[in-house]
Amino acid sequence: MVDVRPFRALRPATGRAQALISPPYDVIDVEEARAYAAGDPDSFLRVSRAEIDLPATVDPHADEVYAQGRANLDEFVSRGLLVQDDVPTYSVYRLIMGEVTQIGIVAAVSVDDYDAGRVRIHEYTRPDKELDRVKHIEALDAQDEPVFLLSRRSADVDAIVRSAMAGQPAIDLVSREGIAHTLWVIDDAQQVASLHRALAEVGDLYVADGHHRSAAASRVHAARLGEAGEHDSFMAVVFPLDDVHVMAYNRVVADLGGRTTQDFLDELSGVMALTESSTPVAPTSRHHVGVHLDGVWYSGEITDVDEGDPLARLDVSLLQDRVLGPILGIGDPRTDARIAFVGGIRGTKEIERLVSSGRAAVGFTLCPTSTQELVDVAAAGQVMPPKSTWFEPKLASGLFVHPIAQ
Repeated sequence: MVDVRPFRALRPATGRAQALISPPYDVIDVEEARAYAAGDPDSFLRVSRAEIDLPATVDPHADEVYAQGRANLDEFVSRGLLVQDDVPTYSVYRLIMGEVTQIGIVAAVSVDDYDAGRVRIHEYTRPDKELDRVKHIEALDAQDEPVFLLSRRSADVDAIVRSAMAGQPAIDLVSREGIAHTLWVIDDAQQVASLHRALAEVGDLYVADGHHRSAAASRVHAARLGEAGEHDSFMAVVFPLDDVHVMAYNRVVADLGGRTTQDFLDELSGVMALTESSTPVAPTSRHHVGVHLDGVWYSGEITDVDEGDPLARLDVSLLQDRVLGPILGIGDPRTDARIAFVGGIRGTKEIERLVSSGRAAVGFTLCPTSTQELVDVAAAGQVMPPKSTWFEPKLASGLFVHPIAQ
């Protein structure tokens, strides 16, 4: 049983959401953020990526960057761009990208449940990224980017969601990226209490995206024990497992470890059946891999898989254990500078671009890791290789903020 609570959100004032909404801080780099927010004083990137308001020579992890984020958040509140709920609320959050629709609940999740393992993880965090989030939360006295959580589906939760969605949305807009974002606020005390009970019955939750944010929230809470405030929870959006869209997280490697193309293909043929393809390969079935080098695509199939091991049977694990490690010498994909990761939304064209430009020698495309595979690994207490899942559409920034010092 996990405590999934309502909270008094800071949210855009009426008519201001379109100006505030921005991509998540971790899907665009500094220069992209500067360009995105150029000439737009209300962009939430001025809070989540506050370095864009400072000279380019400033280290994005300098103390003045975190202080600038706090100053910008305070300014947004003082100007009335963001206003706080009068009472603790939930929100129903719907995202539509083409034919994909995802509907989740915006809430605050107990840090104690995270620490106890009832909010299950499937990735290790990087210390530098975790520290960045700790400093960001501490400076803001708020959590401004939600953790993306998965839950088992609940008929009781679904009924409350349908009831809320029958009313007037508080926010209904289409972002620059063409994603429709709609939020309905649940503030009726009886309905809030019913949803709190229903969410408590769904069982364990699973971190889909936001391992660094949830780990940072735990550290902030530990540092503030005994202090007033809501640092004992972290902001999240909880989606049913079968209601999210997962794309592959592909890989490129900078070189072939001194091998010729033919030598590499010969070794690769020893671990998978390879056939040349006249079109780009984007696998749609498990244990199939696309390989691109020297302008040619190959389709590969990996066999002799231990289907009883939830971690070893993942395609990302098979690629690491049979190709990236033993053939290309990528011992730790979290730290090896020779490997890079390409989100599935960028498609096979990005693989082709990186290889043709010489920035990579070879690219690999994979079948998306399913949410059930994620749950199986997390439930077994195992950890996936880094960058195993890419969830799309992404949760927007600027539509809700969780103050933790209130």
